[in-house]
Amino acid sequence: MTFLVLILVPIFIGMYAQMKVSSAYEKYSRIGSRSGITGRDAAQAVMRSAGINDVQIIQIDGHLTDHYDPTKKVLALSRENYAGTSLSALGVSAHEAGHAIQHAQKYAPLNLRMSLVPITNFACSLLPIVMLGGFFLFNNLMTIYIGIGIYLILTIFQLVTLPVEFNASTRAKMHLRELGLIEGQETRGVAEVLDAAAFTYVAAFVSSLGWLLYLLSMANDRR
Repeated sequence: MTFLVLILVPIFIGMYAQMKVSSAYEKYSRIGSRSGITGRDAAQAVMRSAGINDVQIIQIDGHLTDHYDPTKKVLALSRENYAGTSLSALGVSAHEAGHAIQHAQKYAPLNLRMSLVPITNFACSLLPIVMLGGFFLFNNLMTIYIGIGIYLILTIFQLVTLPVEFNASTRAKMHLRELGLIEGQETRGVAEVLDAAAFTYVAAFVSSLGWLLYLLSMANDRR
């Protein structure tokens, strides 16, 4: 029952979150904005409205691979969002611009998240090794403790990520409205895309927390 609640339920939540964001993105990628502006230009307009002129916007391959790199001050947009004029393209592009604004304004949760990246990457590199030793994971207390340490780091990272992502979406919706790039029902469409994307981060946090609690219960049972 513990495995069912802490592991399988979060897996289904994660699957649902991915289906939801894919559905919302595909739906509004077929609806063009009235402004006709591209995702690249929308991101640039959002950053300029916040006084940011030193971030490079580039196009990258892949589907929903959009991201902002604070170490290089580069905003990378997937091909469909870089040149797209859909509500999905505007929403995603403005969201990444929101991260650039956070960086420029020294938004505390983003700074904390950046500081956690090295140790989180290290924890992620150890995870496959621990999971491949499945027999030992379930029967060796030391390996369980290592797993607990890994998932503690991942859970903290995912928790810190939540306000960063939700705040970036809030900034995106606000700036797009204030700049007149979306209006009326378009606001609802952009919000649906960004809210669905935000839910994937909630699902990731729930998954990490579930594994952490499960491993803690295993360690307690073996004492």
